[in-house]
Amino acid sequence: MSPGNVADALLRRWYVLVVALLLTAAGAYHVVRPVPQYVGSAVVVLKPPVTQNQPNQYTNLQPPLAVVSYGVIQQLQSPAGTKELSAAGVHGTYHLVPRNSGTSATPQYLIPSLQVQSQASDPAAATTAVSRIIDVYTKHVEALQTARKVPAEARITASTLVAPSAAEVQGNKSRGLAGVALLGAAGGVLGALWLDRFLTRRGRRSDAGHHRHPGPVPAAG
Repeated sequence: MSPGNVADALLRRWYVLVVALLLTAAGAYHVVRPVPQYVGSAVVVLKPPVTQNQPNQYTNLQPPLAVVSYGVIQQLQSPAGTKELSAAGVHGTYHLVPRNSGTSATPQYLIPSLQVQSQASDPAAATTAVSRIIDVYTKHVEALQTARKVPAEARITASTLVAPSAAEVQGNKSRGLAGVALLGAAGGVLGALWLDRFLTRRGRRSDAGHHRHPGPVPAAG
């Protein structure tokens, strides 16, 4: 198809381009004035019990604690865990991310910290969801130890290192507008060309059908 044919097709199906322009304008409006979104986050860490040999809990962290933490995370990410969090009032998008607290001198995940994130349209809702996730996480840690009859003085505890807080999600408006414009232009042009080709073929088939089945020949007088 030559550039001239493309231009003719676009002129014939100008209404498709108008619809694409309106949709592009609507998309651009949402990019310029988006619905506010907030991400709530907090950091939780498992701590071993205080002992006489290690009175400072943070000097007694061992890799098995990270295994316990990751086991609880898997429980919460399972279908049963999703239902449990939903029953606790956690809805929408949330993430449980084990943080790599290792350094060049210590193994990865030696300190079993967990970053909890939740996204919502309201900052209070985002932080509330994070707090509820932490509550369910803590209950699972306690339940694991209760099931194994671990004494209270020898139990692992979950501690919030960074309190729940929310921050507004900041997007790049210039990139968003460029993407909307590109999609709108491509969609409008391709839609117009496809419709023109479809209607042209259907018109040709209709004309061919009329030639194959001419009307009845009038009787001679």
